[in-house]
Amino acid sequence: MTIAFPAPSPFTETTGTARTTALDVLTTTGPVQRHTLFNGVPVWLVTGYAEARSLLTHPAVVKHRGVVPHAKATPPDLHAAMYTSLLTMNPPHHTRLRKLVTAAFTLRRVERLRPRVQEITDDLLDALSETSRDSTPVDLVADLGYPLPITVIAELLGVPIADRDAFRGWSSIVINGSVHPVDTYLRAGADMVAYVRGLIAEKRRTPADDLLSSLIAARDGEDHLSENELSSMVFLLLLAGHETTVNLISGAAYSLLCHPEQLRLVRAEPDRFHAVIEEQLRHDGPKQTPVPSVTTAPITVGGVTIPTGAIVLVSLLAANRDPERFAEPDRFDITRPTAPHLAFGHGIHHCLGAPLARLEGAIAVGSLLRRFPGRRLADPDTEPQRLPSLLMNGVAELPVMLG
Repeated sequence: MTIAFPAPSPFTETTGTARTTALDVLTTTGPVQRHTLFNGVPVWLVTGYAEARSLLTHPAVVKHRGVVPHAKATPPDLHAAMYTSLLTMNPPHHTRLRKLVTAAFTLRRVERLRPRVQEITDDLLDALSETSRDSTPVDLVADLGYPLPITVIAELLGVPIADRDAFRGWSSIVINGSVHPVDTYLRAGADMVAYVRGLIAEKRRTPADDLLSSLIAARDGEDHLSENELSSMVFLLLLAGHETTVNLISGAAYSLLCHPEQLRLVRAEPDRFHAVIEEQLRHDGPKQTPVPSVTTAPITVGGVTIPTGAIVLVSLLAANRDPERFAEPDRFDITRPTAPHLAFGHGIHHCLGAPLARLEGAIAVGSLLRRFPGRRLADPDTEPQRLPSLLMNGVAELPVMLG
């Protein structure tokens, strides 16, 4: 069934719960359907959990660098510097690259960050406390959600403090490239690549105990990361690792404020903070979709045949609320039995930074709740605005009163 534009598009809906409502409307026509994006591009939108899980691992559904934002307008050298990454590769190149990157970005390295993540969080909460002394609302997106992950990733890579505001500006434009003019997008991408290339050169001259130095040094026999692979990996970490965690932190904080019974439960049982993060990932996760894929052969799924050469877009938000997979899927419930959600993808493209996002989310939301148990929405009658995006799912701001 074809749903023609301007049917409700979850990617451009920004008011309150309109995004999930738009997905509900689309889902009523089946788990796989034709949909026209806001930019006029036709795709096959997948909203069912079983169908999404199947297509995320299907060998005939492959990544293609041509489906990234403004691909035709991007100069080839800039395109290669930005998108020679895990997100846009397929086996055997993906297998080779993931092996090299995993050797540097280990779980042990992530766990070593725990004390520093807590320290950064505490400093940010100190600043929030000072700002709110005269009953001034604080914005949990701008004042906690954004600075925590960008600081963590910048320190992980060895990026100087003075350059971190620039990263925030670049990443916001590039990760949401589809909704920005092409000139704005290309300028942000070129500026970011130029900076990253300079940072790589500096780390080659003077290696340090950071992830970028480890990526430069990573070897598998004679194999190593190329210049484009290095810049693209830094790009990926700064964009995907930053934006998703911003949305996870602010989203979880908002969900708890909207569900007082769940808030009371987690206050009584602090060990449930990790359950808060998992339920947030399922209920209202930080990503709408993975990078789009393309079919290399006809595929029949959910009673629908998707032809060769079609763009496939998996709605992670819709799949994680599929009533065929989750009981009462629209209810935020931290006591929900553990079930594998798709917020970080599935298969070979499962998010490499998922452990870091979970660590930051649990520490940030847990510390916020313990430090400011009386926090409340500054305007409880107004739902926060969502950012228009093909890939990401997050609110633009979240004003709260801390006392």
